[in-house]
Amino acid sequence: RLFAHWEAVASTHRVSLPPDMAGPIAQMARHSQAREPVPYVSLSQHGKCEEAAYEERRYPAGKWACVTMGEPMYEQSISMSFMKLMRYICKENSVGCHLGMTVPVLNEIHLTKEGTKLEREVLTAYYLPGEFQQNPPVPMDPEIHITERAPLRVITRVFYGMTTEETILREISLFWELLGSTDMVLRETYIVASYENPSVPQRRNEIWFICQA
Repeated sequence: RLFAHWEAVASTHRVSLPPDMAGPIAQMARHSQAREPVPYVSLSQHGKCEEAAYEERRYPAGKWACVTMGEPMYEQSISMSFMKLMRYICKENSVGCHLGMTVPVLNEIHLTKEGTKLEREVLTAYYLPGEFQQNPPVPMDPEIHITERAPLRVITRVFYGMTTEETILREISLFWELLGSTDMVLRETYIVASYENPSVPQRRNEIWFICQA
């Protein structure tokens, strides 16, 4: 039943679920309550009408497992990448055990020069839990790369629901309206941070604007 449920979720993202995902899906379901947050420091919060409109944060340097995909649709790219990462998290690593889930999972996107579309290539990144930061287990999949990502300062804003190219472009546009004209953030590269699995209809996401170094 669990596999059939995830098959249906995958089909909404226009991807098919390979039979070998049954094991990782069952493991993820067993460990679904234990999710380690990626560490960060909140630098400032900005609100409108007593509601937090956006927040500035600093994330320390850390080791991430990363996959880059360039499927025709954004949702296909992140689905294919996360299936690879699930296999790595669940067993296909040099220690042969479940590593544990961290949130959020990051999806780094680039806008075309006109700013009206997303570039095909999306980098999906999973933060290694604290116990594996010093000595990350080696992935069996050659397409997964363990990367030391530099410290990052971002301005973040929450949004809920599906993450399609259309919704992401809309959220970026809304965030720019809120921020107004500023040179402190990048204009071509953004991050979509996902906190819940794709079967949650009103799942929590954030759009991250990356501060200039």
